[in-house]
Formats: sequence, C-alpha cells, structure tokens
Amino acid sequence: MVDLNATLIAQIINFLILVAILTKVAYKPLMQALADRQAKIADSLETAEQEKQAAEKLKQEYLAQLAEARTQAQTIVEKAAKLAEQTKEEILKEAREESSRLLKATQEEIAREREQAIAELKGEVVTLAVAAASKIIAQNMDEQANARIVDDFINNLDGKKIGGLPC
Repeated sequence: MVDLNATLIAQIINFLILVAILTKVAYKPLMQALADRQAKIADSLETAEQEKQAAEKLKQEYLAQLAEARTQAQTIVEKAAKLAEQTKEEILKEAREESSRLLKATQEEIAREREQAIAELKGEVVTLAVAAASKIIAQNMDEQANARIVDDFINNLDGKKIGGLPC
C-alpha cells in the first residue's frame, strides 16, 4: 500500500501551494490574456464582416451607377443619331428645294431668252421681207427677173448677217 510519511504529505502540501500560487500568478493572467485575445479576434472578425458588407454595398452601388451611365450613354447616342438623321433630311430637303428653285429660274430664263429670240427673229423676218419686197418692187420686170432677184437675195443672205443673227 501507500506509505503516508511526512515527505509525501510535505510534497502534497507543496504541490497544493504551488497550484494556488500558479492559479493566482499564472492561470488567471493567462486566462485573461486568452479571453482578451478571443475578444480581439471576435472584434476583428466582426469588423471584417462589416467591411465585407460595406464593400458589397459599394459594389452594388457602383454597378447601379454603371448601368445608369450606360443607359444615359445609349440615350445620348440615340439622340445624336436621331439629330443626325433629322439634319440629313433637312439638308436633303433644302438641297431639293434649291435645285427646284434653280431649275425653275433656269427654265424661266430660257423661256425669256426664247421669247426674245423669237421677237428678234420676227423683226429680222420683217426686215428681210421688206428688203426682199423693196427689191422686187424696185425691179419689177418679169417672172424670170423676179426669180433671179429672189435667188440672188437668198444667196447673199448665206454670206452675211442681217440684224446680228446668222442666216
């Protein structure tokens, strides 16, 4: 069996005193340091989780702003395309109107010049007829002489201009 002698009792008492001293000096501060460390780690995890949630929220806000910016950019592009198309149509319309106006002005000018040419031609015809008649009347001889005078007059017309118009 176990022999209970004074050395064993002294060792047990020493062990209990050592446990009491270690409990007071080492165990409580060690447990306090572990508790502090555990609390610090828990705070760090909580802070990290909050920062993660804040980062996720910022990411969502950024994505929403990006989508809105894309929508606005698309709207601007569509407006620019529509404005370009309207401008193109206006330019084409103005060009057609200008072309029509120029064509009408040109046609009117041609008509005026035609009328002027016809009037001048009528004047020349009258002048020629009067000249031919005066020559025929001045030399009213016979049929043969009249025919010769008209032929000479016509041949002379080919060689010269009367009234500024070519014959």
